Amino acid sequence: MVEETPCPVLNPEIRTKMGDAAVRAAMKANYAGAGTIEFLLDQDGNYYFIEMNTRIQVEHPVTEWVTGIDLVAETIRIAAGEELGYSQDDIKLQGVALECRINAEDPHQDFAPCPGLISLYLPPGGIGVRVDSGVYSGCRISPFYDSLIAKLITWGRNRQETIQRMERALSEFQIEGVKTTIPFLQDLMQNDQFRRGTVDTSFINSLLD
Repeated sequence: MVEETPCPVLNPEIRTKMGDAAVRAAMKANYAGAGTIEFLLDQDGNYYFIEMNTRIQVEHPVTEWVTGIDLVAETIRIAAGEELGYSQDDIKLQGVALECRINAEDPHQDFAPCPGLISLYLPPGGIGVRVDSGVYSGCRISPFYDSLIAKLITWGRNRQETIQRMERALSEFQIEGVKTTIPFLQDLMQNDQFRRGTVDTSFINSLLD
């Protein structure tokens, strides 16, 4: 639903430990290519392995924006047998990035899919706004595939600026013909707990309540 980097509750020490664990796991499996190892973090700072996705991730734009690295291009380069053109020490995080998944779903009906014809599709733009999508006015959302319409990504010098840009972009995003998660995401951006960055795995259910 929402991806963010860097994580507002991760300190540099835990981030380094997670990264080291991910690298060790990939090396142990002799893995080459784009991939993501996911962890869950508890309130005491302990982290637990969930899974590894051996592909480019849906949320790769947030990483691209704060690192300046085109992950899709790097994936193709590795697949072609080329080596990475940088080291871990070359990667510096700049600013904060958020990604909201705009889905054809009804948040008031347990996020049930809402297939149908998109009669109007008008994405936002401006500084610090990126939209990854393949739909258009007159496009039909099929009930047989993923309900994702677009990924809306914003970047800012800090978390507050990034959230403000996301709020503006969501308000300017026009999609008609199907129900979407935009109204829910707008409420989410204005939620005090989300703004503080203190959410957990029960947050969405409590917000719906």
